[in-house]
Amino acid sequence: MDTTTAAAERGITRATRRKLPGWNEYTPTIILFLLPTLVFMVLFVVWPIINSFELSLYQWNGISPTRDYIGLNNWTRLISDRVFWKAFGNNLIVVVLSIAVQMPLALLLAIMLERTTNLVVARFLKTVYFFPMLMSSVAIGILFKYIYDPSFGPLSQALKALGLASLNRQWLGDPGIVLYSIIAVICWQYIPFYMILFLAALTGIPEDLRDAARIDGANEGQYYRYIAVPIISGTLRTAVVLSLIGSLKYFDLIWVMSEGGPNNASELMATYMYKKAFPSFEMGYGSTVASALFLIVMGVGLITMKLTRRFETKV
Repeated sequence: MDTTTAAAERGITRATRRKLPGWNEYTPTIILFLLPTLVFMVLFVVWPIINSFELSLYQWNGISPTRDYIGLNNWTRLISDRVFWKAFGNNLIVVVLSIAVQMPLALLLAIMLERTTNLVVARFLKTVYFFPMLMSSVAIGILFKYIYDPSFGPLSQALKALGLASLNRQWLGDPGIVLYSIIAVICWQYIPFYMILFLAALTGIPEDLRDAARIDGANEGQYYRYIAVPIISGTLRTAVVLSLIGSLKYFDLIWVMSEGGPNNASELMATYMYKKAFPSFEMGYGSTVASALFLIVMGVGLITMKLTRRFETKV
């Protein structure tokens, strides 16, 4: 009888394992440790996303206890909203310039630091280069609002001292250049992050590969072009995806320095969402903008990851 019972239990265990691939004696413990994080993610990430899509179907000021169901009217309004598409275009400009400026400069700085043999100098340069990342976006925004002041700012004073006063502009007041003025600050802030990322990847390359390249007659430029950079292509892909997603949902510096103005010239989707949801008390429409932003970021992120992975495979 005991033999029959044991065989039956073994059969149940095998059947359970067949139904639940990967299940073993450690799985309940793993689930127990992951549970707090899963609960946090559901409450503060998944549920707000679902709630945002739900609110997009209502007309609500965010205060009233009642909400008016209007179906897809907010989404119809979004499609014909000129300011939203202006903000979307500005986001694309931020994406393109952020990747085009931040990635090459960060890689160049990482290569320079990786080639620096003096440890004291290398540590000093790392500290100096990484300093912008230690400052809050609000502090950086206030600092550069002062720097960009066309009358008393250091930039205008420097141009006057160099005899280039004609180049002085209303850096944050001219609709034609305000977005590019802020993008320059964004690049200054985030280049150090990608520099550290690339530097960590470069220092992880075995020294034997560099020695082998030298034996084969490769100079430093050829080593980085044909060996080092292709090896860290995974890190480059990660950096591009991070920059792309961060640029699409960017908010901080734009809001502090220009609030999306003048005349929506520096408006981004995130700042437009905030204006509609809170100052304008259009929580339903603000949720629609937020939902559209989520769909755009997720879609573009997935497409970029797939394309860069395909390119990496070919390389």
